[in-house]
Amino acid sequence: MSNGMRVDLSELDNVIRKLNGLLSDMDKANTKAKYETDIPNSAFGSAKFLESNELHGAHQKQKTRIENLVRDLHKLIDDFGKSASKVRDKYSNQEQANAQGVSAAPEGAAN
Repeated sequence: MSNGMRVDLSELDNVIRKLNGLLSDMDKANTKAKYETDIPNSAFGSAKFLESNELHGAHQKQKTRIENLVRDLHKLIDDFGKSASKVRDKYSNQEQANAQGVSAAPEGAAN
């Protein structure tokens, strides 16, 4: 028995496709955060500039923090995409089961 609710599987497919695109973008962001934001200690000044080590340490700390944020966000998006795929598959399987159940009903059978 149905309550008249239907799930648009094509919209779930669109969500999954967009999440996969977002994951690809997150991979690029992860690569940039990890490899393209490194600043050598010498860029902050010479050993005579006492704060240079402190500045470099602060930069490294923030760089690591950003890398962790990007990694965690990537995991969150990946988990959501996998869950959406599972939901989509379950709805699709249920629709197929419902269609088979309807087609297997004998002619003239009461609803």
